[in-house]
Amino acid sequence: MAGSEPKKRGKGRPPAKQSGVGREALIAATRELLQESPPALVTASAIARQAGGDPALVRYYFGNRENLLLEVAKRIGEESNQKPPTKGDPVELLGAFIHATFRFTRSARNMQRLMIDELDSTSSPEMRESVREWNKVPVDYYAGLQELDDKGHLTDFNPLFLHLAVIGISDFFVTGRPLIELLVPEDTDMDELAQEYEAFVERLLLDGLRKRAEDADT
Repeated sequence: MAGSEPKKRGKGRPPAKQSGVGREALIAATRELLQESPPALVTASAIARQAGGDPALVRYYFGNRENLLLEVAKRIGEESNQKPPTKGDPVELLGAFIHATFRFTRSARNMQRLMIDELDSTSSPEMRESVREWNKVPVDYYAGLQELDDKGHLTDFNPLFLHLAVIGISDFFVTGRPLIELLVPEDTDMDELAQEYEAFVERLLLDGLRKRAEDADT
């Protein structure tokens, strides 16, 4: 009978429409997974499972997993962007930017690892250029602080080196948490410890970059 054979589904959207799983749901699911898992484990199947849809939706909306990860990285990068300052106290602005970097690494856990892993495996010029542009933002911000520092409150420093130092210092407290937990008492409040660490890093960097009176005389 003509009605006895199942109809083949075409190449359009997978039959998850009724579940409400769309482009934004997949992006949200990917971000949630990246908070808990390294990028290698954030597969199309894992993303679809987290979103409650079909893995084919990743291909339907983004073409492939790499494009989805690129979109997620773009979103996170845009949220953290700050233009170089044109006014204000450079020392205070530096302290505020250090705190902003810590907030970014907490809200986008595994983001740095995502960029590195994808750069290592991608052949996409768009991905490489996007990562370059996102990482130029903080470098340009630090360079802007130097231009703003017309009274010489800060010592001379390399903006690239400062960016690498702040990212490394802030990111490891998030990604290296299992190691840190081994080094502190079992009943340690890790959120409180994170705040203490952030304050310590701010003092460390500001004290190191603030020009001393004897330096100003030379």
